[in-house]
Amino acid sequence: MRAIKVTFDEGLLERLDRFSTVQKQSRSAVLREAVADYLACKEAEEIARRYQAGYRASPPAEFEGWADEGASLT
Repeated sequence: MRAIKVTFDEGLLERLDRFSTVQKQSRSAVLREAVADYLACKEAEEIARRYQAGYRASPPAEFEGWADEGASLT
């Protein structure tokens, strides 16, 4: 692993310390987990965005005529 320097405001650092103490984890372990969760979420959002863009650009023929049916997600 590689060490990095991260800056936090005092309030956020206090919250982190309270959480990591309760969880019996180090700051680093909590931050690694948080970053992994964040990146997984962003990757899933990007995949969903690409699917949506693909279907908008070239919807499958089986969906023709259904544009005005159902609830809008936007």
